[in-house]
Amino acid sequence: MKIIFMGTPDFSVSVLRALTQHHEIVSVYCQPPRPAGRGKVDRKSPVQLCAEALDLPVHHPVSLRSTDAQQAFAAHRADLAVVVAYGLILPQAVLDMPRLGCLNIHASLLPRWRGAAPIQRAIMAGDAETGICIMQMEAGLDTGPVLARSATKIGAEETTGELHDRLSAIGSALICETIAKLPLAATPQAEQGVSYAAKIDKAEARVDWSQAAHEVDRKIRGLSPFPGAWCEINGERIKLLKSRVTTASGLPGQVLGGLHIACGQGAVEIVAAQREGKRAMLASEVLNGLKLPEFLV
Repeated sequence: MKIIFMGTPDFSVSVLRALTQHHEIVSVYCQPPRPAGRGKVDRKSPVQLCAEALDLPVHHPVSLRSTDAQQAFAAHRADLAVVVAYGLILPQAVLDMPRLGCLNIHASLLPRWRGAAPIQRAIMAGDAETGICIMQMEAGLDTGPVLARSATKIGAEETTGELHDRLSAIGSALICETIAKLPLAATPQAEQGVSYAAKIDKAEARVDWSQAAHEVDRKIRGLSPFPGAWCEINGERIKLLKSRVTTASGLPGQVLGGLHIACGQGAVEIVAAQREGKRAMLASEVLNGLKLPEFLV
């Protein structure tokens, strides 16, 4: 098939690579280069870098609502558009252009966790499982009927970074399987069980040790590696990257030895963390030269 691919971050890269093995990618759409790093130099997205390495044409319009942008999109005469974490709303005129419409790869079991941060929110909510849905796109936010889905258990100590990579691989395989079976009947989403995965706000990231250990643990794993849950130790912001719930107990914020920290109920063991200006380390490395107070606040 002639496919327009639309995606931007790392999550989308493996999907693009998988599709190139079976189909003709007539164009790749992604977000334009944006200032990044200390020097605020424009940085190309992971998808743009991948597309250029594969010698695929790249487009990054700031909007798809203009007549020029829509005419350029239509000129590709695509059979299908595949959309995964693209970052722009597709107007109805664009959704209707490909012969078989636009398929979205969404990292949740819809209708749960529609929206921007489904992987993080699933872990932070303590969901036992999540997965990938292949959805026929329509104008609503992740409301379209589902053509295929694949569920997977969330590991007890799994972080967003780890689950992200697993779901990207699952999505890559499932979209190829789904396209091979087109046309397929799509199943409307259930009206019950709808939830929205709001974009992660950095203000959420500070750890509150008065919460129960399972809530603290889910926040740490759900926000790892970015933006990273954090606490202050001796005035230094420490990013907490991996944790597990333990059977220890104490007063909220009490340091129970090493990086075992008591919570409102139970305790967590910090397995990996990152000091300011340093690389991510195991807890044992982080503790070298770091004097811990009796309580963390």
